[in-house]
Amino acid sequence: MTPILITGALGQVGTELTLALRERYGPDAVLATDIRAPQSNHLLFGTPFELLDCTEGRALLEIVKRHSVRTVYHLAALLSATAEARVMEAWQVNMGGLLTVLEVARGEGLRVFVPSSIAAFGPTTPHDQTPQDTLQRPNTIYGVTKVAGELLCDYYHSRFGLDVRGLRYPGLLSHHAPPGGGTTDYAVEMFRAAARGEPFWCPLEGETALPMMYMPDAIRATLELMDADPTRLLHRNAFNIAGMTFTPEEEAHEIRRHLPRFEVQYAVEPVKQRIARSWPQTLDDSAAWAEWGWKPQYDLSSTAIEMPTAFRGALMREV
Repeated sequence: MTPILITGALGQVGTELTLALRERYGPDAVLATDIRAPQSNHLLFGTPFELLDCTEGRALLEIVKRHSVRTVYHLAALLSATAEARVMEAWQVNMGGLLTVLEVARGEGLRVFVPSSIAAFGPTTPHDQTPQDTLQRPNTIYGVTKVAGELLCDYYHSRFGLDVRGLRYPGLLSHHAPPGGGTTDYAVEMFRAAARGEPFWCPLEGETALPMMYMPDAIRATLELMDADPTRLLHRNAFNIAGMTFTPEEEAHEIRRHLPRFEVQYAVEPVKQRIARSWPQTLDDSAAWAEWGWKPQYDLSSTAIEMPTAFRGALMREV
């Protein structure tokens, strides 16, 4: 019996969420799926895994029935920068995949976790202490799919009583799996360059402030939300969660406290810069605090202590 299924399990969030869920419930209780198979150096290689295109309803339903799945963590998506280059595919994967998952969940009575993102906000949204409930007019296809996804999840809950929950992830910092084409990926790549002892070319302007979160906090928030008493969840879906806000210059400064010779230069990519300027700088996550007790544990300083060291260990294992 495999009560938990994860789509997009080979991605940045999926890899660490799969590991966390297996640590909690046991390796055979969590089935990882993705559209491609893990490579031999991937953390999920050799563990319970199946190929799955989440837009294929029959294939998803067959896996759900065969493994007696009760909960789906639906992570498969094209991220912001990648989606801008592949608009049609982004819509098909992000919206088609979500609708397929929700329909299977409705038919089988499953619980569902669906992440949203700060990309669901836009240039006309208040950028400082962005409220939980506010104007959402994103100007990227990724953001459009995230807003539509939030509304679709709310509809399936109100119309069909589906237990679907979600978080608006900020930029996520991880050393386990490479980022997947997001605008905030620069922050991870900066830590990676520092660990390699290499200079870093930043695609964003140095003073660009964005909300970020160290992956252990994001995984913990995901698990805590899914554990939360449903009677306390006034929003249920798309909670703001805040960890830290920093600029590329501030990240570089923090890294230099530990690696004084680290160098950063700037080669601004206009598409990524435009996307970043449309997003919040800080988030009001008081709804998450009040409704299910959210509280972050990591700030930039504590993250900067762990990330380069973890990357150096990963690089040594690769050699």
